[in-house]
Amino acid sequence: MSQSVSSTELKLRAGRSLEERLSAHPQLWERIEALLNVVENSALDVETADLAEERVIEEVRQIGQQVLSSWAEHQHQKQIELLRSAQPQVRQHLKKNSTGTPALELSSSKSSSLLKGKENR
Repeated sequence: MSQSVSSTELKLRAGRSLEERLSAHPQLWERIEALLNVVENSALDVETADLAEERVIEEVRQIGQQVLSSWAEHQHQKQIELLRSAQPQVRQHLKKNSTGTPALELSSSKSSSLLKGKENR
């Protein structure tokens, strides 16, 4: 796997502690704390190695999921910023707020004949 990190990013990271970096990612912080709780058996409910293994595997799976989600969001934001700086005239596509057009109303004679047809089934 090739990893390209700019020297500016490395300098920014180097000046921050792990705690500072994790504080920017509260969900990841929670997952790390949950993993430490398993290691320390803080709830006093992990009695066997099998149970500890299950909990660690689940926590690591959730950490991986959170890391990938955060990474994808970060990459998405970087791409948006890059596009906006390169082409400021581009507009962001937003979802419409409209709920759509109302359903067509049936005339009372048609709706009553439709209802009668359903009752006969």
